[in-house]
Amino acid sequence: MSEVVPTTNAEFWQPPAIEVVQPILVPSAADACPRCHTEFILDARFCHSCGCGRPSPESSKSWTSYLEFHNIKQGALVVRNALGLPLPSLVCFLVGVFCLGGALLVGFAASSDSIADFQAIQYWRMEWLLGGVAAFIAGILLRLSGPPQK
Repeated sequence: MSEVVPTTNAEFWQPPAIEVVQPILVPSAADACPRCHTEFILDARFCHSCGCGRPSPESSKSWTSYLEFHNIKQGALVVRNALGLPLPSLVCFLVGVFCLGGALLVGFAASSDSIADFQAIQYWRMEWLLGGVAAFIAGILLRLSGPPQK
């Protein structure tokens, strides 16, 4: 383009040089003391004014934060990586564990006053156990039919 207009500088048509931009640090809630609202000194663990400990981001999480979707997904990934199972096999494993827990809870929750009640409770337990076994077998079959593990 600089050849078209002879009076323009060739430098004008060069692409801009890439500049390294430093990230702007935005102060967070952990940068101010929760007791006296004094700003913490850089990398300080305690407030220099009142001595209160610096809160960590994890300490402010309530139990309801574990019900948020991204936390559930992150927890499932941790379990998945720890067990080394693909997602369908992991789901079947968790269903199997739930069924085994159901078989245990039936015995504690149901009371038997007669032989017929006892037999009904045993049938419920067998149903829960069969559901757990079916889920475990499905998980094994899904793992074997999936792509090869590395």
